[in-house]
Amino acid sequence: MKKAEKWTKDNDPITIKKYANRRLYDTSSSKYITLDHLANLIRQDIEFVVIDAKSGDDITHNVLTQIIMEEESSGKGLLPTNFMKEIISFYGGSMQNMIPDYLENSMRGFREKQRQMDDALESAVAQGPFGEIARKNLQMMKAARDAFVPGQSVSEAPQGNRSEMDELKRQVAELQAKLDRMSPED
Repeated sequence: MKKAEKWTKDNDPITIKKYANRRLYDTSSSKYITLDHLANLIRQDIEFVVIDAKSGDDITHNVLTQIIMEEESSGKGLLPTNFMKEIISFYGGSMQNMIPDYLENSMRGFREKQRQMDDALESAVAQGPFGEIARKNLQMMKAARDAFVPGQSVSEAPQGNRSEMDELKRQVAELQAKLDRMSPED
């Protein structure tokens, strides 16, 4: 599934309708979907809005909260208990309006630092005689990280990532075979 295939013609977010029976309907693909599907759209950085089919209200926030609750209850806890207590303590207080912007900016900064670390690591190891090998290893590590995002199986990974991973596996196998031929026999 490519990102371009999931956007409307005007680059608007995908509209998901939620019906009273709790079913979610993706209007761009004309089919019913699950919360797991929405979580995968988020991981692929695909924008969407969830609309209550009866009232027309935007309920995206509620559905995102539901996704987090399901992820947390499935044993994949990401949010520490003390952090959740702190969040709860801000509801109704004078700081309630400031917290969403603070958290959003913190996550944006975290993602930017992650990208900078990836770039710095890639440029640092790409120098020198083993630069090409290091570059391929970094590609393989990134592909593995992206393919094994919690809640996304390899079969759900985009086709392009699978073929890239297959190619990287082949290259690693070739390198291992070369190393095996070079190493002295016992």
